[in-house]
Amino acid sequence: MSASQKPIRLPPLKVLRVRNPNGQRERPCMAIMSSVLACWASAGYSTAGCAQVEQALRNCMDGPQPSPPRSSEVNYHLGRFKDRLTAQAKKKK
Repeated sequence: MSASQKPIRLPPLKVLRVRNPNGQRERPCMAIMSSVLACWASAGYSTAGCAQVEQALRNCMDGPQPSPPRSSEVNYHLGRFKDRLTAQAKKKK
């Protein structure tokens, strides 16, 4: 270890975790639904002018569901290594 690098010290935490490691899930029909709601609001809830947008929403909702994203394994590995990190900090004292 060089003199310019200091060892990393972790704060005393009960559990090492990353909040929401996968980010927000994508919602493919949300944009179409907002278009339908905007169309209804502008047309006064008549179905005559919004039929095409409503059909697009039905097709989106009835279509195949996208496969769920693979969950992140970062919290699993942080949990495994926490004992080693805290043991090294206690050993140096």
